[in-house]
Amino acid sequence: MSGFVHGEDCTVDDDATVGHGEFDEPTRVGDGATIRAGSIVYGDVTIGDEFTTGHDVLVREGTTMGDDVLVGTKTVIDGQTTIGSHVSLQTNVYIPTETTIGDNVFIGPSAALTNDEYPIRTDNGLEGPTIEDGASIGANATLLPGVTIGENAFVAAGAVVTEDVPPDTLAVGTPATVQALPEPLEGANQIA
Repeated sequence: MSGFVHGEDCTVDDDATVGHGEFDEPTRVGDGATIRAGSIVYGDVTIGDEFTTGHDVLVREGTTMGDDVLVGTKTVIDGQTTIGSHVSLQTNVYIPTETTIGDNVFIGPSAALTNDEYPIRTDNGLEGPTIEDGASIGANATLLPGVTIGENAFVAAGAVVTEDVPPDTLAVGTPATVQALPEPLEGANQIA
């Protein structure tokens, strides 16, 4: 089946594909979406209002997003993922299956989230990271499978997060260690 059901004032470039594949559920997008050239959104995806993509974005089946979500150029959302509202995913971010992202979250360019502890060596199932409301992930950071980034926490650019990051803290380094948030980083993101 698949197909595409959308709200008012949506713009889909001619070279974008929405409703790709054969799924029982169509792609559903709310009002005011902008989907740019080269992007592919599979069937069985539900997205709220004010969705915006860069170019060459991939959104796989089983993904649910809230309102006001920005997906940057060449970002991949690999399906079976939940993303909240007022979320900004910058250019070239990788979001694996079984990931949960809350509201008011920022993820910087080329951040890589992972979901397989021992790829192709063992079969222990997939478990993506959980990023709670108001958290920020810096550019080129890597989050290992199953970690939780707490509410309003901040992961520094280039950090490799191997363990949970408590709310309202800063994770920095490789492997990341946790420290108190410096004053300029305290509080929630200002996306909404």
